[in-house]
Amino acid sequence: MAARPSGEQFELRFGDQHAVVTEVGAGLRTYSAGGRELLDGYAADELASWGRGQQLLPWPNRIRDGSYRLDGREYQLPLNEPQRGNAIHGLVRWAGWTVADHAADRVALEHVLHPQPGYPFTLELRVEYALAAGGLTVRTTATNAGAGSCPYGAGSHPYLAVTSVDDAVLRVPAGTVLESDERGIPVGSQPVAGELDFREPRPIGSTRLDHCFTDLARGEDGLARVELDGTTLWADESYRYLMIFTGDVLPEPERRRSVAVEPMTCAPNAFASGDGLVVLEPGETHAAAWGITPRAAA
Repeated sequence: MAARPSGEQFELRFGDQHAVVTEVGAGLRTYSAGGRELLDGYAADELASWGRGQQLLPWPNRIRDGSYRLDGREYQLPLNEPQRGNAIHGLVRWAGWTVADHAADRVALEHVLHPQPGYPFTLELRVEYALAAGGLTVRTTATNAGAGSCPYGAGSHPYLAVTSVDDAVLRVPAGTVLESDERGIPVGSQPVAGELDFREPRPIGSTRLDHCFTDLARGEDGLARVELDGTTLWADESYRYLMIFTGDVLPEPERRRSVAVEPMTCAPNAFASGDGLVVLEPGETHAAAWGITPRAAA
């Protein structure tokens, strides 16, 4: 039997919930509850397209020109978004991860990110997926296993399933949206207003979203919650930014088929701008959690 593009598949079940996590990239390939697909994922024999369900480590989104400075030193990353001249979505999306723990309702995968050109640091990474009565929880931890400080950011890239993007009712509890240039790099910010104000639930309509939102309102539990057609994606206080993407620039049949809701600990280009950047000292660990609550458990 031919190997699958995303490697070994790890199935999780709890009640009427079912999820599949992949060896490659420790990604979330599918998630359903009550027979309803909550993610616009991909098949076992397909390659993950456009970041679907992938972990974005040690940075989410883009770094302009792939260049940044830390402690007075210049670093240059490979440009894997060559048409825009950016380094995008980290270094572990296509790496093999090792299973550290696997039960019927949970799995934990680990990966050591060794020093390499542009990122000469060592990170011990762990991603845990767990199903419970309240839905899916995804917890990411990173420990600096090197001798010096290193830059770090975390993000995830789930596409939430909808029947129609235009008709989907969206709520984003954000007070500020970042303004970006043609390369997807922030150049400023402004209060949400008009078609970018989703603080109250409303249909997306014809609005094209590829925007990073911040200044997130949170509940008493510290969680920020995005609501989309009855599905809730929550993010803890480590995630200060949310990228919302309606897929207008994707080719058919993926164009405007679903809505990516991407929790991020830092802003796009944070390695260069410092906006939300975490600098881990030797031995220091950073942890962040997000999850999805199905309609029945909301």
